[in-house]
Amino acid sequence: MMDSLHHVLAPFGPQAGHVHALWMLTLAVCTLVFAAVLAALLIGLMRARRGNAQTVPDLSTVGRPEPGRRHAVVAAVAASTLLLLVLIAASIFTDRALARLSTDGALRLEVTAHQWWWEVRYVEPQVADSFITANEIHVPTGRPVIVTLKADDVIHSFWVPSLAGKKDLIPGRTTTMNFRADREGVYRGQCAEFCGSQHALMAFFVVADPPERYQAWAAAQRRSAADPPPGATMRGRDVFMRSSCAMCHAIDGTSAQAVRGPNLTHVASRGTLAAGSLPNAPDALKRWIADPQQIKPGTYMPATQLSPEDMDALVGYLQTLR
Repeated sequence: MMDSLHHVLAPFGPQAGHVHALWMLTLAVCTLVFAAVLAALLIGLMRARRGNAQTVPDLSTVGRPEPGRRHAVVAAVAASTLLLLVLIAASIFTDRALARLSTDGALRLEVTAHQWWWEVRYVEPQVADSFITANEIHVPTGRPVIVTLKADDVIHSFWVPSLAGKKDLIPGRTTTMNFRADREGVYRGQCAEFCGSQHALMAFFVVADPPERYQAWAAAQRRSAADPPPGATMRGRDVFMRSSCAMCHAIDGTSAQAVRGPNLTHVASRGTLAAGSLPNAPDALKRWIADPQQIKPGTYMPATQLSPEDMDALVGYLQTLR
C-alpha cells in the first residue's frame, strides 16, 4: 500500500491552511465554553445546601429578587452571542480568503465518483493531450488545481484533509473545488459521504510531484498501451480481450474501449488496486480478478474464472501496462 498522509491537523496547501486555522479557532471557542459550563456546574454544586429526605425545602428565595444571578445569566448569554458572532465572522473571512486564492495557470481535472471508485480525467487545452486515469491523482507542486466534481450514481464527497476541505458530489449537478499542494508527497483522500456498503473502501491518492516529474508522468499517461512481446504477455492480452474484462474496462491502443470500470491503460503504474483496497502486486491482482466480492462485497465487478495458466498470463500482461 502507498505511504500517505491523511491528517486534518497537517495542512500542506493554502486551502487546507485556512480551514485548519478556522477549525483551531472553533475548537478554542468551544473548549472555552465547555470549561465555563463545567465551572458553573461545579460552583453550583459546591454552594448548594446539603440535606436529606427530612430536610424542609427552603422556599425563601421564591419571589425574592436575585439581581446578581440575573446579571450572571445576562452576561453568559451576551458572551455566548458574542462568541457565536466571532465564529460567523471567522467563517466568512475564511470563505473570502479561499475565494481570493489565485488560480492562474491552474491544472484542470474532472473527477467522477462511482460506487466505489474515482474516475479522473485530465482536461488539457488540446483535446489530444487529455487522458483518463483512476483512483490516483498526480499534480505538480506549487500549481493550483481546479477540480470539477460529478457523481455517477449516488451522493459522494471528495475529501483530501491535508490539501482542502470536503465537497459533495451530487448526481445531476456539477461543482468545483480548488487546492494546491505546496510540498511533495502522497496525500490520502476519502469519500466522506456514506454512499453504500463499500463506502469505507473508496479511497484515492493525490501524488504531488515536482513539476518536471509531473510532466514526465503526464507524458507517459498520454501514451497508448504498447503491444506486448510474443509469449506469455501476448497470451495475457488475448485472455483480457476474450474474457469479461474487455466488457467493462478500456486499454488505449487496443479494441477494449468500455467505460463501465476504471481505465486500465496504465494500471501497473498505480500504487493500489480497487480504490485503495489492495496493494498493486501480482498476488493481490489475482485475488481481485478471481473473487472481488471477497474483498469488496457488493462491488459491481464480477468474478472471472480462469485457469491458473490464463490467470498468470493475464496478470503478467496487466503488470506491463505502465
